[in-house]
Amino acid sequence: MILVVGEILFDVFPDYKRLGGAPFNFAFHLRNLGMPTRFITRIGNDADGKEILQQLKQYGFITDDIQVDDKHSTGKVMVKLDTKGVPEFNILPGVAYDHIVFNPSITSLLNENTKLIYFGSLIQRSKCGFKTLQKILSQRNQNTKCLYDINLRPRCFTKAIIIESFKQTHVLKLNDEELEIIKQMFDPEKKSRAFIEFLMIKFDIEMISLTKGENGSCLYIKDKEYCIEPNRTRKIVDTVGAGDAYAAILAIGYLNKWHPERILMVATDFASIICENEGAVPSSKRFYEKNITLTKEIINE
Repeated sequence: MILVVGEILFDVFPDYKRLGGAPFNFAFHLRNLGMPTRFITRIGNDADGKEILQQLKQYGFITDDIQVDDKHSTGKVMVKLDTKGVPEFNILPGVAYDHIVFNPSITSLLNENTKLIYFGSLIQRSKCGFKTLQKILSQRNQNTKCLYDINLRPRCFTKAIIIESFKQTHVLKLNDEELEIIKQMFDPEKKSRAFIEFLMIKFDIEMISLTKGENGSCLYIKDKEYCIEPNRTRKIVDTVGAGDAYAAILAIGYLNKWHPERILMVATDFASIICENEGAVPSSKRFYEKNITLTKEIINE
């Protein structure tokens, strides 16, 4: 079972809104690819929250894991797209997912056969969120691995959050812009490859996934580097959620001990297919049926 902890919200585009949040997007893909998945989040006791609960039930999520907040509203992000379909985010502060609490339900999930915990940075921007997430990670089974999909959003992270998260990380996913931000925190003079090796050694990280947009992506394992070019044959509608789709395959490949080159190939293909759709996740399960060749390659593991 993969345990996903983090935000769920509405991405509000100029002409429509779509359920989102990196942890939800990640969990949505995993469930539709046949992976046992549980999702811990918190929503407001409001119209948006009720709509989210209804959609999660339709998608087959176990809604007992969803906390409901009577004081804080459901999360929302205002999204603008530039001429290339690249999103700009305005993440509203002080919302329900900032107040996830550690409860007996979480304790029960940690005692199950949890193979991997997925988390990011945004859920830790509040004192409550940071405390809860770090408690979850510290009380996990010693055999449970952690995937930190760093997702650095402006004014939503600190160096302390990143350091404490690195201490719990087995697999780190980040993009080239995030790598530069972290380098500025630790050692601005280091070249990227040397800095990645530094992170792996200092924090005992098994694998680092670096996505580089139009320049493809790389995987770093011990002292080895594997890279792949992007898929340039597909028409991009927008890039919202591409990284979350990539992270889903990264998790599956890591748990199933795929060769790094296979992880790169399948993750790149899956992320590029997501870019052909509006928003971060498909509007229906038919998406996975239409792409059945790729889906079968993933779930046959």
